[in-house]
This record gives sequence, C-alpha cells and structure tokens, in this order.
Amino acid sequence: MLLDYKRIDPELLPGLETFPALDLNRENIAKMRDLLAARPQPPSSVDVLSDKKSIDTEDGTVDVYIYRKTEQPNQPAVLWIHGGGYILGNAIDERAKIIADHCNCTVFSVDYRLAPEHPFPAGPNDCYATLAWIMNDAKALGVDKNRVAMGGASAGSGMAAGVALMNRDRDNFPLQLQLLLYPMIDNLHATSSGKLENHPVWKQSTSFNAWEMYLDGVPGEQASPYAAATRATDLSGLPPAYMCVGSEDLFRDENIDYAQRLIAAGVPCEFSIFPGLYHGADSFTPTARVCRRLNQAFLRALDHALNP
Repeated sequence: MLLDYKRIDPELLPGLETFPALDLNRENIAKMRDLLAARPQPPSSVDVLSDKKSIDTEDGTVDVYIYRKTEQPNQPAVLWIHGGGYILGNAIDERAKIIADHCNCTVFSVDYRLAPEHPFPAGPNDCYATLAWIMNDAKALGVDKNRVAMGGASAGSGMAAGVALMNRDRDNFPLQLQLLLYPMIDNLHATSSGKLENHPVWKQSTSFNAWEMYLDGVPGEQASPYAAATRATDLSGLPPAYMCVGSEDLFRDENIDYAQRLIAAGVPCEFSIFPGLYHGADSFTPTARVCRRLNQAFLRALDHALNP
C-alpha cells in the first residue's frame, strides 16, 4: 500500500527535495550518522544560556545539555529527549533552546546512549537517571521540582512515553506534562497508516529496522512497554499529555490510538492532527503555515502546564 503524495501540504513538498526518505539498517548506520553530522547547521534562532554537565549513573556517565533564558531561581524545567529513531541524533537540539526561550524555563537535554551499540534499556535508563537527578537536586539546579515536564519529538517522545511509564512504576516523581510530538511508540505499525510503505522521511522499512536495532531483535507484542509504550496494558496514573501528529505520518494511527487509550484511562490528553504534514516536516520547512501552527500549539500547551 502506498501513500498518495497529493495529500501532502504543497508548502511542505520542497523539503522532500533536500531530505529524501532515509534507508537505514545495521550495515549503514555509522555512515549515515557521519553524513547527517556533516550537513551544515543554520545558526540558532534564539539566544539562550548554555551549559553542560555529566551525571553519574549505574551504567556510567551521561552528558546533559542545559539551556535557560535567565539565571533566575526556582524555574520550571523540561527534561528533553531528542529524536532520531533511537539510533541517530544528539542532545544539542534547537527545539530544546526554543522551549527554554519561549517558556522561560530550564531545559535539560539528555545525550542518551544510542542503539544498536546500546539497545534498550540503555536510553531510557539514561533518561530516567537524568529525571531523578533533576528532581533530587532541584534546588541546587535552580528549578522547581513541582513544575517539571518531560517530552521530545519522534523517537524522543516515544522514549518520553516509555520513561513516563517507568516513572509511574518506580519513584513516581510529579510530572506536569508528557509532551509527545508525533511519538514513535509502536514497534508493530499494525495500523492503516503503518501499512503504507512509502512515507516521506521516515518510511516503514526504515522504521522496522530502527526498532530491530533498538530492541536488539523482534520481540513483537512481547516488547517492553518502557520501549514501545503501546505495549502497555495499563495507562492509568500517567501525567497529562499533549500529543500531535501529521495526517501523512507513518505514526498517525498508532498515535491516535494511544491518545484515545490515555483518555479512556482517565489521563488528561490534548491531541492534534495537522493536515498534510509528514513526519518531521516542521524541522525541514519550519516557516510553512501548518508547521508554525504545530509549534505554536505545543509551546502554548507546555507553557500552560509549567506556568499554571
């Protein structure tokens, strides 16, 4: 089954000329990382204070990039988890800086270990250790532990959903919001949108390969819910959620299902579907009108959660 590209917002089509659909597997992942790292990066659109700290965990040290607009004490905070299919990317993330600037908060962006070298549960363990560090050392870090959110985009928000479940089942630190931007949460893609084979940017075959690398195999329905949140049978007791996805995203239907299940479990959830939007289009064509709406919507939701 194939996606009809006529459904894509015309403003978003130029982005596909410079960033075609990725073909990723175990054999070429190192080369692809090098190619993506070599792409020129535009200057940051915001001016925020930056710092980096290394925290000790049971598995070693984890680098955390810290962004904040001002040094004022007792700020709200966001644990930010970068995207990249669990196999790409790093914590120097423009969106983390934009959040710090817009919400006048401290953003902790985690440089978690990537698969396939470090499959699940390495990444979530790094993120959970960072969450515990923020909560336990909140005063020294200048943040208010009662105004903390967690989120990410794509695999980053998929990991955030898993860590939210992990947190509920362990320390249950108070989180004001899980910010889930088109999350990668279902290793099966057993939905109508998941069956389409030719999605832009992040297509079905690449997604299955990324899941195999992250899960170090193909556990199917037996995958841990801390890795693939849709495998969870109980979604009660989770923090409120903001979720969004594009209508032309591979993850569309699994995201719709997860949002409905959150609501059924009594978890407050705001959910938006942006028409004509493919996966990650807001990064490739940020000035398009639909992408501006997406960014405005999630920033308002986050600001409302952090500054009630």
